[in-house]
Amino acid sequence: MVSQAVTEYLYQIQSQGRYSFSLQELRDKFRENDKAILQKLHRLKRDNRITQVRKEFFVIIPPEYSHQGILPTSYYLDDMMKFLERDYYLGLFSAAALHGAGHQQPMESQIIIHKPPIRTVKNKQQQLTFFIKNSWERDWLNKVKTDAGYVLISSPELTIIDLIHYHKQIGGLNRVIPIIEELIENLKPSKLNGIAKEISTPTIQRLGYILDKIGETKLSELLLKIIENKANKMAKLSLAHNTSKGIRNSKWNLIINTEIDL
Repeated sequence: MVSQAVTEYLYQIQSQGRYSFSLQELRDKFRENDKAILQKLHRLKRDNRITQVRKEFFVIIPPEYSHQGILPTSYYLDDMMKFLERDYYLGLFSAAALHGAGHQQPMESQIIIHKPPIRTVKNKQQQLTFFIKNSWERDWLNKVKTDAGYVLISSPELTIIDLIHYHKQIGGLNRVIPIIEELIENLKPSKLNGIAKEISTPTIQRLGYILDKIGETKLSELLLKIIENKANKMAKLSLAHNTSKGIRNSKWNLIINTEIDL
């Protein structure tokens, strides 16, 4: 019977360290009618043994995670993005937490992708939020081993830059500054310099100003040399504040339109 065969197959892939599968995979494996497979999946979802994260993409829930109702994103994210045929990396607060900085809420995972956008995946157990980035280089990322393979995450250097770049969407500058201060302990100045050369100038202006404020002048001087060779316009320090009023900082060509808590 297809029902028992599906159960045995899921045990098999789980024993191999994989915790996700697609509906198409089951269709290819068991050339039965869709109705029998879908009925089995419905029962497994009802019994909290699997959950559906995306259309036709499912995650197996081992007994030790049954009370949460979902696995940590790192167990299945790489498989899911391959299923969607999308480049990605785990970033922002999610990456910072894996680097030992901050205390990211386990409910939300923040994932960077290219266009086109992907809608937020949200249920009672978990939220996957997607942010658009035009481009990145593979060597800006770290490949982190997990119990189910690996996951791509932003390096400490890229994480710091992204926290500034996306600060409006993730709670403002004062929320990201403490995380940046922790990440600096793991940062390689040469790598920060290399990535910063490819990043939008306003993001580097803001990051440089923040690094000055927290006393990281050696790092800020690296960034200052980069933007000195670029045409940079006056920019607002905070995009999370609508006002364009504030003291002008000539060094970084910024309007200081918000107070920084240090």
